[in-house]
Amino acid sequence: MNIVTKTIDPGNGREMTVETGKLAKQSDGAVVVKCGGTMVLATVVSSPDAKDGVDFLPLTVDYREKFSASGKIPGGYLKREARPSDDEVLVMRLVDRALRPLFPDDYHADTQLMMQLISWDGVNMPDSMVGFAASAAIAVSNIPFNGPMSEVRIGRVDGKWIINPTYEEFEKSNVDVMIAGTADNIVMLEGEMAEISEEEMVELIKVAHESIKKQCEFQVAFAKEVPASSPKREYNHETHDEDIKKKIWDAVYSKCQEVARLGTGKDERAEGFRKIYQEYVDSLDEETLEKESPFLSVYFGKAKKEAVRRVMLDERLRLDGRKFDEIRSIWTEVDYLPSAHGSAIFTRGETQSLTTLTLGGKLDEQMVDNATEKRYDRFMLHYNFPPFSTGEARPIRGVSRREIGHGNLAFRALKGMLPDATECPYTMRIVSDILESNGSSSMATVCAGTMALMDGGIQMKRPVSGIAMGLVTDDKGNYAILSDILGDEDHLGDMDFKVCGTVNGITACQMDIKIDGLSYELLTEALLQAKAGRAHILGEMMKTISEPRAEMKPNAPRIESFLVPNDVIGAIIGPGGKIIQEMQKETNTTITIEEISTGEGSVQILASNGNDMAEAVKRVKLIAFPPQVEEGEVYEGKVKSLQSYGVFVEILPGTDGLIHISELEHRRLNSCDEVCKEGDILKFKVIGKDPKTKKWKLSRKVLLPKPEKQEASNEG
Repeated sequence: MNIVTKTIDPGNGREMTVETGKLAKQSDGAVVVKCGGTMVLATVVSSPDAKDGVDFLPLTVDYREKFSASGKIPGGYLKREARPSDDEVLVMRLVDRALRPLFPDDYHADTQLMMQLISWDGVNMPDSMVGFAASAAIAVSNIPFNGPMSEVRIGRVDGKWIINPTYEEFEKSNVDVMIAGTADNIVMLEGEMAEISEEEMVELIKVAHESIKKQCEFQVAFAKEVPASSPKREYNHETHDEDIKKKIWDAVYSKCQEVARLGTGKDERAEGFRKIYQEYVDSLDEETLEKESPFLSVYFGKAKKEAVRRVMLDERLRLDGRKFDEIRSIWTEVDYLPSAHGSAIFTRGETQSLTTLTLGGKLDEQMVDNATEKRYDRFMLHYNFPPFSTGEARPIRGVSRREIGHGNLAFRALKGMLPDATECPYTMRIVSDILESNGSSSMATVCAGTMALMDGGIQMKRPVSGIAMGLVTDDKGNYAILSDILGDEDHLGDMDFKVCGTVNGITACQMDIKIDGLSYELLTEALLQAKAGRAHILGEMMKTISEPRAEMKPNAPRIESFLVPNDVIGAIIGPGGKIIQEMQKETNTTITIEEISTGEGSVQILASNGNDMAEAVKRVKLIAFPPQVEEGEVYEGKVKSLQSYGVFVEILPGTDGLIHISELEHRRLNSCDEVCKEGDILKFKVIGKDPKTKKWKLSRKVLLPKPEKQEASNEG
């Protein structure tokens, strides 16, 4: 075996070791990256040739966490790893977005990257190592690649930036940003932060890039020690004809510019481009059409893209006629759905989100059980992108990676502005259904989510708005920064930069860059333009609802939470859960109790009305903080059981007493069921305590009027 091992310090004082030549040698490239006891195996395989008719890169990026890595056995019936979790999908997306732009544009062979967490030490976070491992696997292969690249996590603790923080450092951090780039450029960014400024945003990118540069230089040196990495494979996946390209370009370019200048809507603009394409096709004879058909869509697309970009750069005109910093028209509405606990419609241009808020209790929390952690999430945000939102008819095959990613961005934007569990004990679920889409649907979700939360009476710290920024540049230094981009502007532009935040600062962001050489000055300008756009959008939202409602909707569940001593948890639950189940059934409530870190029991009661809530709270507190039974006092309690010698009744929750059969009534009884049955409520007086059994002795008859004595009759 030709094993190559090298070590690097990414800038945090903790060494990472990279090894190749030991595992997965039949792949085109394989490395193991190790930091402490955390190890990631990355492999890459690319087919020798491209399939016929494929004019794109069929790239698959997969990441899985093995439960054995942390010494766990998977849950469920099958006891094996199943479909990827949302957390794993989010890691896949991060790596995919960073790598995809770095493959040659004309490389179309099936390519698969697979990363696996094979060991986990509970100290070092594996997702901050995955991008580096993926790029290193490509670096030691002969696959063409315009890298290397690397990916780091940036945190900040006590004002200090930290590269790839440990779990302990991460818990204290007020920033969580993943950044990927090459030695020259940043290509991808995503994260959340505690309302930081635009200047701080640029600073953290600079800090991350220094570490990325170091890791890219390391990969170049590492690959040189692997003979199989050089030379890179030769390929020819595209056939071109410059004459046909020029002919198509000359025929359609100026016409596409005319459509781009009209400032029309999405459908009208699409129809205009379609007509230009069809007119050209109709102008060809059968023989010419057969000759040019392999190139038509590609060359027309290139001509259209350049035509639109030149109109923006040279004539300063956007596709829909707006100024570069102008936001599309916005209309909003709240309380649209009468049965929801909160609802909002947010419409910006041709993008629309209908968002709902649903409130629940402790039992509604989402349990996440994966290889590295088990947690319960009290806030969930789900984003749905149905085909009709773009006028398409296509099959729905479960939740897509895109839906998971867009939902996660909106989730991160909002979660820091929610009240904590002590102020708002509810489990909250936001669902954004995109009903129309023409760009920035994830940002519409952020805005609609904010409004639905406020409509539902959730006392947010501050409302959040979001905006998607675009960029168009050329090689002469001309550029246009676009606020609130359309779908076409995203597709034809050089950058998609989503920024979310409050009036105080940025709470989440996501950036994908398709070009080389984005300067920090240009990035700062884009962030400041985004800030102005966010403020405008927030102002439009505030016209509909300016602050959270003081009260929740009448149909929203009510929750009360309080702490009880640890030693009474068992008494509240009862043997086999009997007591708590009985209380839930009789009060129509849901009661949960768990031991917390302080050693106390946290009780949460969920009810649909005030009377049920009051009764449930009363019963639990009577068990947790029982008043003392006092001799001579009168009580009311439920009959728990009937015996031949008397009935046992509940004096107070958890405390029973005996009413002897002779103490039920003044008259002589043959059996207790002549007076009562199990479950009846009786009024009684405490008359003493049995010295042997220590049970309270009770009497019902002392509270009843004595029967009048019948006088004997005198006869004779």
